[in-house]
Amino acid sequence: MLKMPVLFIGHGSPMNIVLNNTYTDSLKALGESIPRPKSVCVFSAHWQTSGTLIHCEDTAKQIYDFYGFPDSLYKIKYEPEADSETAVKAAGRAGLTCDGSWGNDHSAWSVLKHMYPDGGIPVFYISSDMTADYHTHYEISSRLKELRNEGVLFIGSGNIVHNLRDADFHNMDAEPDERGVLFDGQIEKALLEHKHNIIKDPMSLGSHVRYSIPTRDHYIPFVHACGLTDADDNISFPCSIFQNRSVSMRSVLFD
Repeated sequence: MLKMPVLFIGHGSPMNIVLNNTYTDSLKALGESIPRPKSVCVFSAHWQTSGTLIHCEDTAKQIYDFYGFPDSLYKIKYEPEADSETAVKAAGRAGLTCDGSWGNDHSAWSVLKHMYPDGGIPVFYISSDMTADYHTHYEISSRLKELRNEGVLFIGSGNIVHNLRDADFHNMDAEPDERGVLFDGQIEKALLEHKHNIIKDPMSLGSHVRYSIPTRDHYIPFVHACGLTDADDNISFPCSIFQNRSVSMRSVLFD
């Protein structure tokens, strides 16, 4: 079986679920261009836990973990099968705890709906441990690398820049804040230069990082994605725009 790529996807506003734009077009293109996986594992920014948990159940409920959006979003169904067998294998390799309390939140289904609209690929989910440092997240995901050779597509779903306190919710195309643009560019440079030490220690880049990562939840899946990569992976950016002023929609393809 071909070695599967690794993706980091900036998922942004739930409104992208029903929009056609540069970002959603990039997801559709990814689904059509990369090898079709045997299963998908999503590192979720929205499953926030103490300790890293993995969903090992035979089914996963669809979670509408957003509020105040149009009623039409809450009627959308995207319910792929779970992959408990691969999840249990992953738990053993990375020393993770199986847990069935969460499920298919919009970190996962809002992305996969565009990539694989038929919903025909099984999915399992890994949480964001809010108590661990970035070095620990990186080490945990690195233990799962071999599953790339077994048909598993890993997707970290969060945002490199995610500052909802400064977001312009009325204008998706608002001019981005220069602090977020600076940090987003620094991370792009670190990726291209394979400087993962910077990715694991982003606060070393300057005071503007606190603007870009006011909370750690959406950055953690990015670190997990980087931990799954190899030195010989090619790096490209299927999407590199900002939305709503303070949310980087940058996606990264490691293949």
